[in-house]
Amino acid sequence: MAFTAKDVMALREKTGAGMMDCKKALTDADGDMEKASELLRERGIAKAEKKASRIAAEGVVLGYVEGKTGVLVEVNCESDFVANGPKFKDLVMSVAKHIAANQPATVEELLAQEFEAGKTVETFVKEQVAVIGEKISIRRFAIKNSDGYLTTYIHLGGKMGVLLDVACDEATDLIKEVAHDVTLQIAFTKPAYLAQEDVEADKVEKEKEILKEQAINAGKPAAIAEKMVMGGLKKFYAENCLMEQAFIKDDKKTISALVKGAGSNMSLNGFVFFVMGEGLEKKNEDLSAEVAKQVAEMKK
Repeated sequence: MAFTAKDVMALREKTGAGMMDCKKALTDADGDMEKASELLRERGIAKAEKKASRIAAEGVVLGYVEGKTGVLVEVNCESDFVANGPKFKDLVMSVAKHIAANQPATVEELLAQEFEAGKTVETFVKEQVAVIGEKISIRRFAIKNSDGYLTTYIHLGGKMGVLLDVACDEATDLIKEVAHDVTLQIAFTKPAYLAQEDVEADKVEKEKEILKEQAINAGKPAAIAEKMVMGGLKKFYAENCLMEQAFIKDDKKTISALVKGAGSNMSLNGFVFFVMGEGLEKKNEDLSAEVAKQVAEMKK
């Protein structure tokens, strides 16, 4: 039995599922609206859409390296309990492997890509929502393709993660050790930039203005004020630029010196740093209200 665009829209309004999911369900059901609706429920897609308005502010950051490609991805869910579960972590690993293999440019492009025959990444995630029982959202990811050495560091089971791209002639044991130390440094100090030259010019000028105003307000002469500005700028670089930072394991050594001392022409091409849930709204509900909400959900 044939179906029209109006039928797809009607099924969408009835189930809350996405347009492509509705179209596929109607195709599989030979245009039968009731059967298509049942198919969406069986696949967990209609159930997943009901959860779409919930807040997913927990989750994990995961790092994955395959050959010369490295991926850092953040996937969110609703509770820490689910985030620590094996099913959710398997889902995140599957997403990371797909990203490494298919190199999408955006989350939107990722969700539209074919995950397996006849199924997009978006459909795969929605099916997992039905299995896991919480809203799941792929928030962000980063990809690095390198001719050098790639490594990741994940802290506290996925609360934060680092992906580091290292240039070198050979990935010796020493270089791998230093690279690991650098990822720890990034997680601990959270630098905003790799090197001094990466800081935007307007950011530097703004910092100079602030430092100069501080010196003037302190009643310092112009010559002293200028020295204070230069000293303050040096401190700014040391705090915000990875290569200028003091090494956390030996504060007499900068990261620049640490990397240079590893040999094999080691240098850092760049890094990515994610903190799980950074900037996301958190749920703030009392326990009794949450229980009542779950009971009401079960009655639907």
